[in-house]
Amino acid sequence: MNTILQTERLLLRQFTLSDTAFIIELLNTEDWIKYIGDRNIKTEEQAKQYLTNGPIKSYAANGFGLCLVALKDGTPTGLCGLIKRDHLPHPDIGYAFLPQYTGSGYAFEIANAVLQHAFSELKKEKIIAITLPENKNSVKLLEKLGMKYEETFVDTTHNETLAVYSIKHNIA
Repeated sequence: MNTILQTERLLLRQFTLSDTAFIIELLNTEDWIKYIGDRNIKTEEQAKQYLTNGPIKSYAANGFGLCLVALKDGTPTGLCGLIKRDHLPHPDIGYAFLPQYTGSGYAFEIANAVLQHAFSELKKEKIIAITLPENKNSVKLLEKLGMKYEETFVDTTHNETLAVYSIKHNIA
């Protein structure tokens, strides 16, 4: 099943091409479109292309990528993972959940586990996060994870101002 990690309530596993229906549902939620952007993923073929050229390609190229978050019974709830973007110096953590699974602590639970995995298993020294400054729920989560605001920058690809947060590995 390609399970990468487990928490008390959740599983994190790599996406497969059988996850197209979930991707279509998630990428067309109101919050995804508002805070991440419309990726125009409406058909099974478009979802397969998104998965193939995004998460699945990243697993092979980087050893990490966005992954499916599921309840322990296998019910898909969202996604979380690390993304390596060419224009950013460090991997960034990303997450999104279906509306019925927000507000339950799932995002913190899995994002915290992903950060710990990034530091202990992937040996990353610094993880960043980018978000729209007006995405108050995301900012609150990043701060709860211990991430600190660094700067804002204009993403010329999407012509939007983004806030950058970061956390460094604490080597005790």
